[in-house]
Amino acid sequence: MQPKREILSVPDMGKWKRSQAFHDLIEFINNLCESVVDTKLNENISFSENVQNLLNILNKISEWVDEIPPVQQPQRFGNTAFRSWIQKVRENSKDLLFPIVKDESQSQELSVYLNESFGNETRIDYGTGHEMAFAFFLIGLLKLEILSKQDFKSIVLGIFFEYLKLARKLQITYKMEPAGSHGVWSLDDFQFLPFIFGSAQMIGNQQIEPAKFVDEACIERYKDENLFFNCLKFIITIKRGPFAEHSNQLWNISMVQSWNKINSGLIKMYTAQVLEKFPVAQHILFGDLIKISPKI
Repeated sequence: MQPKREILSVPDMGKWKRSQAFHDLIEFINNLCESVVDTKLNENISFSENVQNLLNILNKISEWVDEIPPVQQPQRFGNTAFRSWIQKVRENSKDLLFPIVKDESQSQELSVYLNESFGNETRIDYGTGHEMAFAFFLIGLLKLEILSKQDFKSIVLGIFFEYLKLARKLQITYKMEPAGSHGVWSLDDFQFLPFIFGSAQMIGNQQIEPAKFVDEACIERYKDENLFFNCLKFIITIKRGPFAEHSNQLWNISMVQSWNKINSGLIKMYTAQVLEKFPVAQHILFGDLIKISPKI
């Protein structure tokens, strides 16, 4: 079926929190975290054929950003060239998926989640709801057994890392605004999941205490090894001023005693600040793969 909105009012939030989709997403995040404990972004891992195909898809979409440069316009944010880019993605997404998804109806449904993963073409903004759409895209591939649990580590270190780099490229190239940002009181203007996965990578690491991650020298040293530090590097590249001012939530998290506690705390925070917020949940699309029906 064509995915559609089901969370139309605040009372519908109960339906969402009881849904199979809500359960699938939490389980997916936990499984990915377990798969990358004590790993590095740059370690040598082998990718399955379908993981490599997905990386090729993301690389092709990234090339289209280079082919559709920003236009000259008076406004500071929201370059309208993004609309041309996302239109090209929408027109070609089913063809892009063809190497891994042959079934027409499956491709139709999955392409909707892929299309929703990069931002809103009307507002030219990007946020955690779009990041969630990409997670649901990957969950759909798992349900169809196009990806498997053997791919969990490469989903994080390969696919999700490439997706993150593409999302940043879009944000910078097209001057995208944060969607529903809470400013310095949010974890980050655009992303959340990479911080969860990155903190999982650090579990068991005895050399780098959480208090050290606000140090720029430490960020520079580990940015190529860890998603958490990679995100911090991006933040300090695009923001000015003291870290405690522009990223207050992250500054507070640096005072937590262990990476294990940071990881579990971030998952709770993600649930409370993203999944259980109506402004985010109202945009979730549900279909045959991402089900609104109650958890079985």
